[in-house]
Amino acid sequence: MVFYLFLVFIVLQRLAELLIAKKNEQWMKSKGAIEFGQEHYPLMVLMHSAFFMGVLFEVTWLDKEISPVWPALLSLFCLTQLLRVWALTSLGKYWNTKIIVLPNAEIVKKGPYKFIRHPNYLIVGIEIILIPILFEAYWTAILFTALNLWILSIRIPLEEKALLSATNYDEKFEKVSRFSPIRLK
Repeated sequence: MVFYLFLVFIVLQRLAELLIAKKNEQWMKSKGAIEFGQEHYPLMVLMHSAFFMGVLFEVTWLDKEISPVWPALLSLFCLTQLLRVWALTSLGKYWNTKIIVLPNAEIVKKGPYKFIRHPNYLIVGIEIILIPILFEAYWTAILFTALNLWILSIRIPLEEKALLSATNYDEKFEKVSRFSPIRLK
């Protein structure tokens, strides 16, 4: 029962985020924003949808239990949710699940973006590991971590190229790492 409530919470959270993303997309496009990387987006949606199905399948089919270290894993998950909200609210109307760039917009460099370029991708990567491990769905954690890394190897270069072509991204982030808060020299 705990597993199903947890999964429903996450799915509802993601659906709410999609509604926010759609609203932000409409606002940005009304201001002249351009969408990039449309070719890979359906693959990303498929991967994230399959992730939830994978967790559901592995936990129910293989009759998995909640991890014996669930308090620590759940605490880490809660921390990722706080960081997720921080990342999304820091971008405000510029946050989206798609690569949508408003030409000549000032790049947001506040919140976690002061420290790393792609905090939300890092958070999602951690969630893709934590959520299945919380319920001992290790195969799902391994498979979807690999798939997520593959998707991000396509998405991040596309996103950075789009931002470089239309904004002051290079000035704002020349000394900020993609995923590490350690400053580059």
